Amino acid sequence: MSTAADETVFEATLTPHRSLNQEGFRLVMTLCCVCAVVSSVPFIILGAWPVAGFYGLDILALFIAFKVNYRRARAEERVRLTYVELLLRKITHRGETAEWRFNPLWSRLCLDEDEEFGALRLSVISGRQTVPIGEFLAPPQRRDLANALGAALIKAKRGPDLT
Repeated sequence: MSTAADETVFEATLTPHRSLNQEGFRLVMTLCCVCAVVSSVPFIILGAWPVAGFYGLDILALFIAFKVNYRRARAEERVRLTYVELLLRKITHRGETAEWRFNPLWSRLCLDEDEEFGALRLSVISGRQTVPIGEFLAPPQRRDLANALGAALIKAKRGPDLT
C-alpha cells in the first residue's frame, strides 16, 4: 500500500545532448570519405601516394571520435524526490552505477553561476556530502533543473497535503 510519504514529488532522467543522430553521422562520414578520396587522387597521380594514407588516418580519427562521443551519450543521471527521500543515481557510459540517498529536510541545492557563462555547477548538499548533478547539461538547462528541483524540494519540506 502506497502512502502519501512515498508519493513522487519530482522525477527526472538527465542524459547528454547529442545533436547528430545516426543518419547524420552516416552522412558526415560519407561526405568526409568522398572529400578525402577526391582530394587524394591528385596526390596519387603525382606519385605522392603516402598522402592518401594520411587522408585515411584523418577519416579514422574522425570515426573514432564520433564512436567515443556516442558511447559517452549512454550515460545518464536519475533524480527522484519523494517526501521522505531524495535519490540521485548516476549511470556511467560503461554501466557503472553510483547512488546517493538524502533526507529532503536536510538537503539543499547549490547553483554556482557566472555572469558571463551562466549556471556553471549544480550540486545537492546534505550535511558534509556534496554531489554534483547535471554536469553534462548546458547552463540554461542546468538553471531550469535547479529551479524545478528547488521548487520540488520546498514542496517536499512542507510535507504531503493530507486534505
